[in-house]
Amino acid sequence: MRSVCTLICVFLCGCIYHLAVQGREMSKGFALIADLYTGGVAGSTGGVLCGGAAMLLRWLCGKTLAFVICVFFAVMTLLGAMNITIPSIIRAIANRPKDDYVEEADEDYIDPATAVVNNIANKQIARRRQRREQQAVKNAPEETPPETPKQLPPEKQPRSTPKQEKTNASPSQDDVKQVPGKGAAFMERIDGDISAPLSGTSEYVKDETPPIPEPLPARPAAAKPVRVEGEDMGEKLPSKMPEFVPNAPIPPAPKLDEGKVKPAQEAKSGKVTAKEAARSARQVAAEIDQAQAVQQPDYCFPPLDLLKRPVRAGTDGTEEMRENSRRLNETLASFNIDAHIINVTRGPSVTRYEVELDKGVRLNKVTGCADDIALSLGASGVRIAAVPGKISVVGIEVPNRAVTTVSLREVIDSNEFAKAKSKTSVALGKSIDGSCIVGNIAKMPHLLIAGTTGSGKSVCMNSIIISLLYKAGPDDVKLIMVDPKMVELGIYNGIPHLLIPVVTDPKKAAGSLQWAVTEMLRRYRMMSDMGVRDLESYNSIVLSEEDGQKLPQVVIIIDELADLMMVAAKEVEDSICRIAQMGRAAGMHLIIATQRPSANVITGLMKANIPSRIAFSVASAMESRIILDTMGAEKLVGKGDMLYAPIGCGKPLRVQGCFVTDTEVEAVAGYVKDNYTADYSQQVLDEIEKKAQQTGKKPASVSDPDPTDEELEGDEMLPAAVDVILETGQASVSMLQRRLKLGYARAARIVDEMEEKGIVGPFQGSKPRAILITKEQWASMKGGQTEQMGFDDLDSVPDELM
Repeated sequence: MRSVCTLICVFLCGCIYHLAVQGREMSKGFALIADLYTGGVAGSTGGVLCGGAAMLLRWLCGKTLAFVICVFFAVMTLLGAMNITIPSIIRAIANRPKDDYVEEADEDYIDPATAVVNNIANKQIARRRQRREQQAVKNAPEETPPETPKQLPPEKQPRSTPKQEKTNASPSQDDVKQVPGKGAAFMERIDGDISAPLSGTSEYVKDETPPIPEPLPARPAAAKPVRVEGEDMGEKLPSKMPEFVPNAPIPPAPKLDEGKVKPAQEAKSGKVTAKEAARSARQVAAEIDQAQAVQQPDYCFPPLDLLKRPVRAGTDGTEEMRENSRRLNETLASFNIDAHIINVTRGPSVTRYEVELDKGVRLNKVTGCADDIALSLGASGVRIAAVPGKISVVGIEVPNRAVTTVSLREVIDSNEFAKAKSKTSVALGKSIDGSCIVGNIAKMPHLLIAGTTGSGKSVCMNSIIISLLYKAGPDDVKLIMVDPKMVELGIYNGIPHLLIPVVTDPKKAAGSLQWAVTEMLRRYRMMSDMGVRDLESYNSIVLSEEDGQKLPQVVIIIDELADLMMVAAKEVEDSICRIAQMGRAAGMHLIIATQRPSANVITGLMKANIPSRIAFSVASAMESRIILDTMGAEKLVGKGDMLYAPIGCGKPLRVQGCFVTDTEVEAVAGYVKDNYTADYSQQVLDEIEKKAQQTGKKPASVSDPDPTDEELEGDEMLPAAVDVILETGQASVSMLQRRLKLGYARAARIVDEMEEKGIVGPFQGSKPRAILITKEQWASMKGGQTEQMGFDDLDSVPDELM
């Protein structure tokens, strides 16, 4: 706006110049343009533009009025270029400084605004003084407040503080008798002013501020201890104030009982210093906390300019849709399927042909011809599914020859994303009909993403993370990222949303999941104490209290689950299942991605507790069933083409995922890092390190938990196994498997346990193990008569077994 005003002002100045200097006759017609140009170069006219506008305005209004109009608007545009408005000029004139000279007749007149401001200021000063005096009386109850000395002549007036110079009341006779107490109180009052210089700055105000008189009852109360102290010392106070003599020698101080007075003064001064030190420490701590709170800037959401604008495809698919419709009708007719196309919808990656089936036509008759339809249309594959919300209508989704990229910016900039109230809203992509798909992690509440390499899985993860950076601040959402591949999520190290740096060690990742379980249980205990059922209710109660701090939602993002399952399958599966079962109310959410959707990676227990799924292109229909519990993902075309099945959705929705480049990810992450400092939780890091040390297969250490009593007692089938070997006279694993119907692993463990207890001998290759006890010894061992078999017991072993 200022630039526009500047250009207009220059243009009007040219018009004014033309009106002022042009006096000769100008040519007519097109020769006028050449004449104005020549005169503009010579300086005798305003040029073609300014001169032409000035001549037109002079022809309409006359020279004088045209000159006035040009000057007026030139001044207005000049003020606009300097960012000066008419109201600001009026306020500046009204608030201009005025001369302090006031006529004698108006000496008693006080401006109402000045009177109000002065009255408020005086009240504030009075309150500060009163608080300071109350604090002084509370901290030093034995001090005598300084009395107001009599105004002495200039040559006899003692040196006093600014507080004493203001007082004008004359001291009474009783007050004069307390001169030694006054001197001590006066010096301590000076020390107090020196130790707290800031608190006394309000004393040095203008003389027009009315002084606040000290309360009269406080004087005798504060002076009483001083008189009693003097009487106890047995000294008479002077009845008259001695005259002040300049340069007179200072008389020696009266000898006091040092054993009584000095310890009291030292204790008193030490006590006051401790209080002041503690008070100052609290004030400094509060100021530091306040300064830190002020210095920590608010989260600055990244601008949309960091994301690239969508590039519209230049190809028109009308001819392609017309040709495919003709071929599709011919194919259906060739298979004697009574159906006809009623609608065609072109999406970013596929086109859906809606086919209405006649009565009596079964759906599986159409789905059985999927490969033949794809062959007739020249497509790699088609997906046939019922259209939700329409009766007897089947959608045949055919891949487009040219895929239109869906930019992340156009989804984040859409009304759907702007209207989403949840802080965990994420941009996923666009459906076939062109509507933006926005997911809510809090309602999912957990998400499983699967797809082959290059299908768009990592791009989808980046879109989810970038959406969270655009939607929520670090106080609302915290992230834990696990990246075993070490190259996908490392760019996000340093953003304020991270609780800990991006985890790349699989064992440490298992420890992070175990910490999340501990944090979830801690949140449940806090919500139980508050009597609430979810995190939102808990935060609303905490924020209503003073100094309340809300709990953020925690989103745990795992980029590759298969690597974690290979290292610590049991710990990872148990932690994921517990978080998936109980994490929703505590604000703990999982986003798990894997490129190997096999049954040993995505177990049935995980699938049962993670309701929302996203399936990209997979290799087989079996993998599609593992992810979605239905076929269809094997027919996807890749490049972000996915099936989105949120919780509560009957059929998966075909969506073209958002595309975000590595450059855009770096730009957004860099902007967030530059404008906000990451604050990792050291407590969380320590707990994760501790749990990571206990993860996986490792030898026992001091930090490991002690074995339980059941582990020490051994297998419960051990007595039955001993009875069997004593009955048969054969100690072999295969015999225990047959007789006790045990598995090989358990039977082998029982035999090893017998060897440890000295019941059977060691392994001897092809020879059978030796049985080292008899039935009588075993009966006594079971009865508790013999706790441990010694070497003497070997004498009773039969010779044929030795």
